[in-house]
Amino acid sequence: MTHHKLQATSIMQKAKARRRAGAAAPAAPQWPSYQGTSEFVGTSSNGRVTVYVDPTLGAPAQQNAQDLVGDADRITSANDAIFGTTGGAVSVIIFALGGATDGTGGADHGGCDYSTGAAIEVCASFGNSARVSALFEAELSECSMGGNLCGVSTGEALSRWCAAQVGSNALSDFATAPTWAQDGMPNWVDKTDPTDQDADSIGCGMAFLSWLMSQGYALDKIAPAMVALGNSGTLAQLYANLTSNAASKAWAAFQAAVKALPNGVTSDDPFGAGA
Repeated sequence: MTHHKLQATSIMQKAKARRRAGAAAPAAPQWPSYQGTSEFVGTSSNGRVTVYVDPTLGAPAQQNAQDLVGDADRITSANDAIFGTTGGAVSVIIFALGGATDGTGGADHGGCDYSTGAAIEVCASFGNSARVSALFEAELSECSMGGNLCGVSTGEALSRWCAAQVGSNALSDFATAPTWAQDGMPNWVDKTDPTDQDADSIGCGMAFLSWLMSQGYALDKIAPAMVALGNSGTLAQLYANLTSNAASKAWAAFQAAVKALPNGVTSDDPFGAGA
């Protein structure tokens, strides 16, 4: 995902893995856009996540970084469980992405695998480290897609659902499904949008996955199935593979379910699958 547009509980667990006295800090990778100083903060206990911070942002960003080090093992384990794979090592820089320090700058990385996408940028979120964790998961999930679903609407919807589930819906302000509903609910079930920047196609995907999960198809079943379908796969094909019903029936069944919602589409989880 390029520039992601993810309970505010402070994760006060201290970083378990810190630089030993006298040991050199690991060199920072080349980041997608960040050009400033990368101050090493710590590495997760499992050794898979190395966290840096822009030191000019002071104590609030340092707290975000320390909290992410402390939460990284949980995030990587949850992400592995969703995709049914073991992820690789990544580095993360926390800074004022887009000039923001409340998480609204989103997150960024270079590709949807652990080779091209392992240098992850995350917007600082002063006083709300849960948003940093959720933004990190959005990018980490894309690395677990193995080069599939990158830059398309289905992959973006999947990564945002991973962030919502692993990040306890800390990025509810990033919701796109209500926009899709307000724009007349265009059909992005029978086709996939070749961009990850369109609110209507992403929003359709968010609502559709909410519907599938409400029918008993958990995210750890949906994610591998979507990866297997690849960039050209549609949500209708996902529906067919999971339900054994014809792909041609997906849009009508989904539309009927949406129209039956008592309160309409007011969030990215209109069917309450994540509740």
